[in-house]
Amino acid sequence: MSTVKTGDTVKVHYTGKFDTGEVFDSSEGVEPLAFTVGAGQVIPGFDQALAGMQIGDTRQVVIPPDQAYGERVKELVQTIGRDQFHLGDVAPEVGMAIEMHTPQGSIPLVITALTDTTVTLDANHPLAGEQLHFSLTLVEIASASPLIVMP
Repeated sequence: MSTVKTGDTVKVHYTGKFDTGEVFDSSEGVEPLAFTVGAGQVIPGFDQALAGMQIGDTRQVVIPPDQAYGERVKELVQTIGRDQFHLGDVAPEVGMAIEMHTPQGSIPLVITALTDTTVTLDANHPLAGEQLHFSLTLVEIASASPLIVMP
């Protein structure tokens, strides 16, 4: 039976939990997650956890922040005046996800605090700084396709 290696396209059922046991994401009840191992399509720790698994194997893994979404960066949290913050007719709310558009592209932000005069915005990934616990079940392995070079 074949085992997962870099370049394989795999399908995986997973459940992700925080240290508290709270589920933050799961493929339960939907199609398994499909991706190519080693292609940077998932967090590094998730990719690495599949190495050597065979179809039907289940594995429990704990992924530290440096192999997931990184540590929280305090400089990515900024408080600005409400007079500098405009959402059109939408009232800002704590927990609201928004995008800031810059010449370099869009930056996802979350409103983390509001006062009468300020809005606090966080550009960290919502899972940054978290140790993540995953239950992984390998459903399918499709070996890497050979590269065909056309003359």
